[in-house]
Amino acid sequence: MSRAVRFAPLALLLAIIVALVWRLATPVDTNVHSNLEGKPLPAFNLPAILPNKPALSSADLATGQPHLVNIFASWCVPCITEVKVLQRLKQNGVHIEGIAVRDRPDDLTDFLARNGDPYERIGGDDQSQVQISLGSSGVPESFVVDGKGVIRFQQIGAIQASDVPMILSKLEQAR
Repeated sequence: MSRAVRFAPLALLLAIIVALVWRLATPVDTNVHSNLEGKPLPAFNLPAILPNKPALSSADLATGQPHLVNIFASWCVPCITEVKVLQRLKQNGVHIEGIAVRDRPDDLTDFLARNGDPYERIGGDDQSQVQISLGSSGVPESFVVDGKGVIRFQQIGAIQASDVPMILSKLEQAR
């Protein structure tokens, strides 16, 4: 048996170890990038879910001002803490629109009364059709939409207090 054949398993093992160490040393990008960033919002027209809040359509988001569109639900636990952060953004002059996913008016009314209401409009997405068309996989998720109705940024998961400067920056860039 030749020397090369005897050392082949050792060389193969060494190559696998080097590949694993290299992969562990250079982690992959863990950010999920939206395929819709830079593209117009899909057309939608959601009915008002609450009598005291206007309905929401894609045309409402192409008014010349940037908006933050928040997909949420009263049954969503992370949405409870996110509402406080959204109220802080609203105090900074951010226009926040809501899309309530698979929610009931009574539950939504209780949720907003208990946790606060940062939304200018709330559309009801009973079958998650708009949520799916936006490429959203869950709640909460938020989108920065520029004044022409183009998606500029997608935030997957709840907006945390530490995210406020970044969200404000994205909204400023969307002007």
